[in-house]
Amino acid sequence: GDPQVPVLYEVERTRTGKSFSVRSVKAIQHGKPIFICQASFQLSQGSPVQHQFTMPAVPPPEELLTQEELIQKFLQSPNLAERYRKHLNKIQAEDVPIDIKPVNPPDIFCSQLQEPKQLFWVRARGYIGETDMKVHCCVAAYISDYAFLGTALLPHRQYRIKFMVSLDHSMWFHAPFRADHWMLYECESPWAGGCRGLVQGRLWRRDGVLAVTCAQEGVIRVEQTPNQSKL
Repeated sequence: GDPQVPVLYEVERTRTGKSFSVRSVKAIQHGKPIFICQASFQLSQGSPVQHQFTMPAVPPPEELLTQEELIQKFLQSPNLAERYRKHLNKIQAEDVPIDIKPVNPPDIFCSQLQEPKQLFWVRARGYIGETDMKVHCCVAAYISDYAFLGTALLPHRQYRIKFMVSLDHSMWFHAPFRADHWMLYECESPWAGGCRGLVQGRLWRRDGVLAVTCAQEGVIRVEQTPNQSKL
């Protein structure tokens, strides 16, 4: 999309039922669709059928460094290769409206490959407050896309990325939450192949309630020749 051009949204009432409704949204610029969304809505209903996974046991966010502090720590090393220094400076210069505290940050100096799993404490910067829950859902949708697809690259860090972009992104909202409060973002990639990667994520409230489940597939193209050492 072009941020300088107005977006026309076409909304289709796909289905309207007693408990569930569906709306299909098409975003259009220059006469062409740039985004398609299908949103499903449900009236609040109680049920004795309830369960969820258990939230991972991790250190609280107060005990962890922010992403900015970790980058600064890496940049202080005189052994960091120049192209990695440029990459970290680029990340540091981005104005991301999210507070991020990695639980298990990758060691940039370690050539050992990792499992395609990572954990972050995340929250929106600033105060949102007790507003309409839909606002918090929109903010969580933005948060959920940050560094999500990169989970699929953790076992393949020896390759230089040529092109990476999401193909589709799905979210299921399970319980009320505050996007400006710390939530644990659990990400994993069960599969990658054919220049595509699949990632799954769960956003946990601090009290252990599973608030959101996410899934995304994306295109991942890399250089065929592995990178050299970062040192």
